[in-house]
Amino acid sequence: MRTTFFLSVLAAALVTTAAGVASAESNRLNVPANEWKSTAEIKDQLTAAGYTVQEIEADDGAYEVDVVEKDGVRIEMHVHPATGEILRGYDD
Repeated sequence: MRTTFFLSVLAAALVTTAAGVASAESNRLNVPANEWKSTAEIKDQLTAAGYTVQEIEADDGAYEVDVVEKDGVRIEMHVHPATGEILRGYDD
């Protein structure tokens, strides 16, 4: 009885760990460096969308951008390095 319980707990732990690793890996982009837009292009794109860009840096395969929205709210967002698309929930 104890062995069955222990094996059940172990199996559940392994499944949970594997799911966490899979979701973390799938949340990363694999865009080659030569396909990334420049930070100036990203800034121009976000400025055209109405944001005031404070800082841009590469982070975990995407651009991490600190911006101020039109209403003055400061936010941090992630942007696809090749398309400039805002990645909602990228690093949550």
